[in-house]
Amino acid sequence: MKIMKNAVLILASLFLTANISAQVDHSEFIEGPFDSPQEVTALCLECHPGYDEDIMKTRHWNWLGDEFTTSDGKTIRLGKKNMINNFCIAVPSNWPRCTSCHIGYGWKDETFDFTDGKNIDCLICHDHTDTYKKVPTGAGMPDPSVDLLKVAQSVGPTRIENCSICHFNGGGGTGVKHGDMDGSMINPSPELDVHIGKLGFTCSDCHAGMNHEILGAGQASLAAGTNHISCLNCHGNTPHRRKIVNDHIKSVACETCHIPAFAREEPTKVWWDWSTAGEKREPAPDEFGMPDYDRKKGDFKWDKNVIPEYRWYTGQTDYYLYGDIIKPKEAVKLNKLLGSFEDPDAKITPFKIMRGKQPYDARNNYLVVAKLFGKKGYWETYDWDEAAELGMKTINLDFSGRLRFVETEMYWPINHMVAPAGSSLRCTECHSKREPRRLDWEALGYHGDPMLTGRRILD
Repeated sequence: MKIMKNAVLILASLFLTANISAQVDHSEFIEGPFDSPQEVTALCLECHPGYDEDIMKTRHWNWLGDEFTTSDGKTIRLGKKNMINNFCIAVPSNWPRCTSCHIGYGWKDETFDFTDGKNIDCLICHDHTDTYKKVPTGAGMPDPSVDLLKVAQSVGPTRIENCSICHFNGGGGTGVKHGDMDGSMINPSPELDVHIGKLGFTCSDCHAGMNHEILGAGQASLAAGTNHISCLNCHGNTPHRRKIVNDHIKSVACETCHIPAFAREEPTKVWWDWSTAGEKREPAPDEFGMPDYDRKKGDFKWDKNVIPEYRWYTGQTDYYLYGDIIKPKEAVKLNKLLGSFEDPDAKITPFKIMRGKQPYDARNNYLVVAKLFGKKGYWETYDWDEAAELGMKTINLDFSGRLRFVETEMYWPINHMVAPAGSSLRCTECHSKREPRRLDWEALGYHGDPMLTGRRILD
């Protein structure tokens, strides 16, 4: 493994004096062979010194958002690393499977060294061959079939295809988790997404920040209420010709009108029932051709061309934390939205609400982290008690031995699949005497339709 003569100086000069996003033909400078992906990273850092230090501060690397103080005075950081969800539940005890989407190599257990820059995976974000892939159960390591030299020589600015590998396939497949990000968004029509399909945007046009810090609030950032980007950053506070429409911006998110539905081309998962896992029965395709059951995971429901659910929202959520006491007869909100009719900073915002059933400790009345993957995991033994015992040990909580299932809800903001202006919502879809109206005004805190009552927007 080596860099060709003078390549370090040449590349350094190019990237320091020119637009860093410009494509550079790395095949002129890079020779192999590479015996490990870490050798590729070491080579990248010869021309890009300090990038490892930047990356190791990011959410992408740490799977944690900014530090914040909870309502009860705790100072914490939250992220994929330590959150519970209602898909595959949690990362602890399931690291090698979950971390196949980490931008690093070798996060196989709790001992992973987040200060070791040589384990940064540069290729997953910068490959231009479309041949790079990770082992699905390999703790982020590349598939042995990958030609590391070929990929290293191809690298360039991040493309939609790079981001899609993890972000369009979260939860186990295309469209499973987000609803507004799936395989149809790699090359969408203008009708599906006007920014990508008509204007030629890539993910980084909106999300690229400084020093490898990705902009945009995922679940980690929603907990802290930070790192948001907004349509108004580009479009300004008066993007419409009519004042009455611009006035809506005070209390209505742009996405509410401009994303009339999500999962418009590919179905998204809307229900996941872990309580039925383990049964020996065959799945049947639903109306969208998607499986309705998996022995390892339980029952599923899918939906397509889904109208969002609308809630008041300030940009911050109150998350369920390990050990929080639940009320088993009520659906547990894994992330409770902050905001209300009375809150001047809140806006009516569209969401996909993921619903399902997942395990909880029926004596301690808190949610269970279960070991699903690997030796003695549920997917090997189909023993919930053992899976719960092993999983809870990794988060230092007791498991009483009494496992039950509880319904849960999780809110996922809808920000993508922006339709052309001509396909945005018409006034009468929300403001009409006819039922059903898109917005449930009473549930949002109004005394009926504000166009009829005279209360048009919040003061």
